[in-house]
Amino acid sequence: MIRRVVVTGMGAVTALGHDWASVATALRARRSAVVLMPEWKAIEGLQTHVAAPITDFVVPASFPRKKTRSMGRVALLATSATRSALENAGLLNDPAVTDGSVGVSYGSTSGSPPAMEIYARSLLASTIKGIAGSDYLQFMSHTCAANLALFFGVRGRVIPTCSACTSGSQGIGYAYEAIRFGRQTAMIAGGAEELHAIDAGVFDILYAASTKNDDPASTPRPFDADRDGLVVGEGAATLILEDLDHARARGANIYAEIVGFGTNSDGRHITNPDRDGMRRVMELALADASLVPSDVGYVNAHGTGTRVGDIAESEATHQVFGSRVPVSTLKGALGHTLGACGAIEAWATVQMLRESWVAPTLNLERVDEACAPLDYVRGACRDVRSEFAVSNNFAFGGVNTSIVIRQWPT
Repeated sequence: MIRRVVVTGMGAVTALGHDWASVATALRARRSAVVLMPEWKAIEGLQTHVAAPITDFVVPASFPRKKTRSMGRVALLATSATRSALENAGLLNDPAVTDGSVGVSYGSTSGSPPAMEIYARSLLASTIKGIAGSDYLQFMSHTCAANLALFFGVRGRVIPTCSACTSGSQGIGYAYEAIRFGRQTAMIAGGAEELHAIDAGVFDILYAASTKNDDPASTPRPFDADRDGLVVGEGAATLILEDLDHARARGANIYAEIVGFGTNSDGRHITNPDRDGMRRVMELALADASLVPSDVGYVNAHGTGTRVGDIAESEATHQVFGSRVPVSTLKGALGHTLGACGAIEAWATVQMLRESWVAPTLNLERVDEACAPLDYVRGACRDVRSEFAVSNNFAFGGVNTSIVIRQWPT
């Protein structure tokens, strides 16, 4: 039996706010979360000094120390977003969370970088003194998924997704599949990332990071002729996915339905994006949803602000949808939140569908002529009424994802 999968709860922690009302207000006001990181100037050779940090995150006092000592910032962000999502879904203290019918599918690019530093510095000094037992637990690649399961007492399947910029979207997609095919009744799904200079350095070395350090709010500039690279950020978002029949039986509030998911591999290059792989993953998601391109009224693009990425993505999107569908990305405002971006952007897409508007791509003023002719949403927010939207993400390693979201009728 194929089951329908709905979204019954959501929570997020972002650089523009920790609830949708705050984030929506910031997006409508065209406010950027990108700031100068003065401390990065001390890192020899690092050219990018801009990022989108969360400056107001505080670990909730209600989080027991016994449960948080195995968490770095990335897992703490994930736990905070998940607590909000479970509360929003009416499941925070529900026995179903701990009876095996609920699972976790959650990702991040890596574990907590500061814990990695402790290990690296100690081993380079030929000692293990100073390494705590919790350090590895904080930087292991499945730290978010494992810590979420332990914190909330989840006894269902745990699916860690560690696929760079598709970690969050694969987290949602694999959760959708687990419910759709009857393996779980509900899933905690999403992704998280904490900000660290190591992430900026990765893209700086590849000449893919923005160096507009004198004007942080003007960058990144996805699809813009004057873009010069991406800007890293941080955050977390969690969606509670649930079997429709179960959600209805308990009287849950339903926000949206996940109706399609596609993920594939380019199979060609470890860092260069591939137009054909991107196109194919969108087609896979539409086929999974039994939809045609004309059914979709909005595409939330990956839109990193790199030249090769923007061009390939725009061409792939145009091949599937033509020039008629509105397209925008949130990375102009939030930066590239890496393992969290797929979850944050899916969360925002659900919210915008419900409110019949979409945010513009911040800093997109003059579309690069090398990009395909899409209906780029820029300048102001746009009223968009549509039953279906697509959220796309693409990652190093040639990993691609596409999620099809249906607005739930009210």
